[in-house]
Amino acid sequence: MTEAKTQVAGRPSGPARRHLSVDDYVDGVRAGNRAILARAITLVESRNPEHQAQAQEILLRLLSHTGGAHRVGISGVPGVGKSTFIETMGTNLVDRGSKVAVLAVDPSSSRSGGSILGDKTRMANLAAHPNAFIRPSPSAGTLGGVTRTTRETMLVCEAAGFDVVLVETVGTGQSETMVADMVDFFLVLMLPGAGDELQGIKKGILEIADMIAVNKAEGDNKVKARLAKRQYESALHIMTPASPNWTPPVVTCSALANQGIDELWAKVEEHRHTLWETGELADRRRAQQVRWMWSMLEDRLMAALRTHPEVRRDLPGVEAAVSDGRLTAVLAAERLLRAFGI
Repeated sequence: MTEAKTQVAGRPSGPARRHLSVDDYVDGVRAGNRAILARAITLVESRNPEHQAQAQEILLRLLSHTGGAHRVGISGVPGVGKSTFIETMGTNLVDRGSKVAVLAVDPSSSRSGGSILGDKTRMANLAAHPNAFIRPSPSAGTLGGVTRTTRETMLVCEAAGFDVVLVETVGTGQSETMVADMVDFFLVLMLPGAGDELQGIKKGILEIADMIAVNKAEGDNKVKARLAKRQYESALHIMTPASPNWTPPVVTCSALANQGIDELWAKVEEHRHTLWETGELADRRRAQQVRWMWSMLEDRLMAALRTHPEVRRDLPGVEAAVSDGRLTAVLAAERLLRAFGI
């Protein structure tokens, strides 16, 4: 008997993939099987209700094997060199024996919603390493470019044995705040500029950064980088650190020349050790879990509200009435909630 084949554009594309049970997924992820790991993440990312139910069952089974990885968020303005930085630091780490997963959150195509960045192309050397795993995820229009499933993807990678998980953001909107609330350490990359460095800091970024690194500090940029470092240090000096046990340092580095990267990572490890010893790391993760629960609850409630038949029936008229000034926003909200059954 021949295996069933799937058709793409009228041509056979090869044998259909074997259906995997929850046990298959759990065992495969725990064994570090990359194909099954990738399929498990695809399941987590799926919006299909059946897939979501299966993904939650898998995650529940994997939960006891998570939490051991060093979770690091990396953000920065476009052009700061995030991809080069992650590839250089990731390669250094895997060469030292670590297993590194990179969750690169992509901006999405405005038409198709698909990923428009090729992360494995941007980080070709790291992607080829057997102890590295790079997963690009389209943001699908979610706030700040952070996917709704990034947290769960991180857990799957941890269960697969990755001891460092790097979450790259697009560095726009509120993505920094969202990523900072799912990692242990939040690193902000900055460029050496020409006197306008502080303009590149968005409101609140200093309050959530665990370290600022001035990248591209090579060649003619070295003097500019040192100047930028002093300016950021002065800015941080007048702010109250987010942690009572850690003062965010400012460093310079060159990902292109692989200079200062190991020293930077040493500070990341120092931060982890400090927060672990004081108990703050465990407290932070527990608080993140609770906030995640509320975030998921709000998302599910909004989805349920928007898809409710009576709400969908009334919504166009209510929106038009608000737009035309015939109905206040408060009364409109009350009308829709009554349609929802509240």
